[in-house]
Amino acid sequence: MENAGGAMDWDGAVNAWHVAGGVYRMGRREWLTEEGWRQAYDAGIRTVVDLRNAAEARRRGTDPVVSAAALHGMEVVSAPTEESHHAQFAALTGPYLNDPAYYPDNARLFPHRLVAVFRAFADAADRGNVVLHCAAGRDRSGLVAAMVQDLAGDPDHLIAEGYRRAARGINERYRTHGPPHDRERYLDDDELAPLLEQRGKAVVEFVRNLDTRAYLLKNGLSPAELDAVLSLCAPGAAR
Repeated sequence: MENAGGAMDWDGAVNAWHVAGGVYRMGRREWLTEEGWRQAYDAGIRTVVDLRNAAEARRRGTDPVVSAAALHGMEVVSAPTEESHHAQFAALTGPYLNDPAYYPDNARLFPHRLVAVFRAFADAADRGNVVLHCAAGRDRSGLVAAMVQDLAGDPDHLIAEGYRRAARGINERYRTHGPPHDRERYLDDDELAPLLEQRGKAVVEFVRNLDTRAYLLKNGLSPAELDAVLSLCAPGAAR
């Protein structure tokens, strides 16, 4: 059931990939140009699920200017995967999630947040395809994307490669544009490859131990909502 796709070439998009079925992922949406939004619309995207905390969702001076008309037909849903300034989580991860080793902690501490993400998917399923994003499109997106791939029935190697692909994508952005702050840096392949080997395995371990279906139902997603999510994630569901 190898339904994970490749890179999306929407203009301005950074680290944009097909995940499974009608679900896509990318870095922050503010990088898209007006042409990029048109291309995403033509790809069937009708809902954007923003996994960032509210304070992160802002335009930067280097971002392209995009008119409201370019977003016509798109619904943007805020669904953070964590609670900002959560002392216990920050003690584990630092200022933000940047390692799949902490995905189980995210799922343990914030089940209501992850259920809200998948409820947003369920609500969007009848409208068209969905693109999820965080800031870099790597770890918060990676956590949710792995859960989507689990629901879609993807094998371990595709789930691992989904994370590795996104990590390479944002690393390339750092090479060409520089990192956004001093907690990130460009890594050459000698350093990156063994790190991604380890982290890809950690993503698979996380999602296999989680049992995404059971986790979502246990924490409040209804069976009908789960069915809607499954229809969105299913192979061939892209519109």
